[in-house]
Amino acid sequence: MTKTKVYLLDFGSLVMDGYMMFWGRGPGGPFRFPTYGVLIDHAEGRFLFDTGYDGGFFARNLPFVNVDQSARQTVPGQLDLIGLRPKDITHVLNSHYHVDHVGGNHHCTHATTICHKCELEAYDEPEPWEAMGYSDRSVSGTSAANDVSDRADDIYTPRFELISGDARIAKGVTLFETPGHTPGHYSLMVELADRRPMLFTGDACYTQRSLEENIIANSHSDVKQSFASLERLRQLAEEHDAELFYSHDPARWAEWKPAPYHYS
Repeated sequence: MTKTKVYLLDFGSLVMDGYMMFWGRGPGGPFRFPTYGVLIDHAEGRFLFDTGYDGGFFARNLPFVNVDQSARQTVPGQLDLIGLRPKDITHVLNSHYHVDHVGGNHHCTHATTICHKCELEAYDEPEPWEAMGYSDRSVSGTSAANDVSDRADDIYTPRFELISGDARIAKGVTLFETPGHTPGHYSLMVELADRRPMLFTGDACYTQRSLEENIIANSHSDVKQSFASLERLRQLAEEHDAELFYSHDPARWAEWKPAPYHYS
């Protein structure tokens, strides 16, 4: 059987204030952070976890985040590095539906989209303070319907599956519920043949500092759940002897190896 391979896809970087990154702790001032996706090349399919942001959307609607993204740092550009095209993606998974994690979903028109039921509900009818976070409507059109059957014309991908709870997506590929940043947030663990499991925190934990000093992001839907999810990530890492890959940590990103390199 072909070994599972994991590629880290570089989708560019953005800037937020330090107090947005580290709630109540800072320090303040511009903090540039990476955005990336995870391609899992697996015997059961090609799974894309998070798709970065749409530079054009940000330039038009959120110019204050100081976009730094080249044409190469998009879903088509990154897949091209490893000889693939968006149509080769069989499944799109997202940690959550904030704008910096879903901007490339619309490229994957042949994939099955897998979504936490709570996250779809939050995306469709966001709380007022979450409207900006969910403002990229390209995930599934502009419909506000919660019934997936009513959304067929709005969804780019041909199949759309709602899930809840922890979920085994394929052998050695598991989504773990880590809510708090958003109601339906998922973290991802991938088990590999020749190394420790890779545990991708998503925005449940922005950086290594966030975990070590128990700091959540300023953006959160539930404070208690956010702190509980930090603790769950610690426990999962210990239980599975997994290496943690944080969502927006510039220091750690500089140490990791992006595509076309792969982990296996």
